[in-house]
Amino acid sequence: MFRSALRKASVLVGFGLGAALASCGHRETKPAPELEARPAPVTSESDAIRRGKLLVSRTKEELPGHVGNGLHCTSCHLKDGTQKNAGPWVGLVGMFPEYRARNAKKNTIEERVNDCFERSMNGKPLPTDGPEMTAIVAYMKFLSKDVPPGREVEGRGFARIKPAPTPNREHGKELYATRCASCHGADGAGITGPDGAYVFPALWGDRSFNIGAGMARLHTAAAFVKGNMPLGQGGTLSDQDAYDIADWFIHQPRPDLPGKEKDWPNGGKPDDARY
Repeated sequence: MFRSALRKASVLVGFGLGAALASCGHRETKPAPELEARPAPVTSESDAIRRGKLLVSRTKEELPGHVGNGLHCTSCHLKDGTQKNAGPWVGLVGMFPEYRARNAKKNTIEERVNDCFERSMNGKPLPTDGPEMTAIVAYMKFLSKDVPPGREVEGRGFARIKPAPTPNREHGKELYATRCASCHGADGAGITGPDGAYVFPALWGDRSFNIGAGMARLHTAAAFVKGNMPLGQGGTLSDQDAYDIADWFIHQPRPDLPGKEKDWPNGGKPDDARY
């Protein structure tokens, strides 16, 4: 959120995909493995792992037919999907298939990835048996290689703020102008580099996540802000300020989600859903 952070960024950061990862069937918490990017090994699978890492960090550029905005997977899953409380993929593959109330069925990891393509990327799903999906899952498996299946690691998803404060949207607008706009833009359009790719992603508008994305929900957005923003200074905002900022930007104009009325067919709609 501070422009000085722009010089330090080695990953694309901000908000976007997969915000519901905090909900899981197994709540046993174990010490987290090292949540840092690891070099891919030289094996028969190394090409797929490296390809997967490229796809999640340059999603818009590598998969333009499947991304309807300007985001990348790592716009939300920071440090290439390894950062605690920023939707890390470490250990995630072993938690699937996993039931989700939003579509009232058990989802495979491939279905979960495609859910993010349709919502957070405001795009189109990948063929579940295609080379791109295979590569993305290979990278996730690589990050999860030291975690036994079914074990939840510390820092999975986003650390929800409890109790949730009542947000003050006007105060959030003021905070956004002073704490966030230098990187994400006064108009929420983000900052792009010379090649047109985001350095800091859009938080609203046509190039941001749609209304059906998990990050469009107040509790999830506030948790992300609290844990990770300003960039490199996560945890420095108060709970109230995190909620105020999140309440401001999630209510700005963004793409709709066709078919959103089919969500939560068996009930269980969360209180912060945008529709």
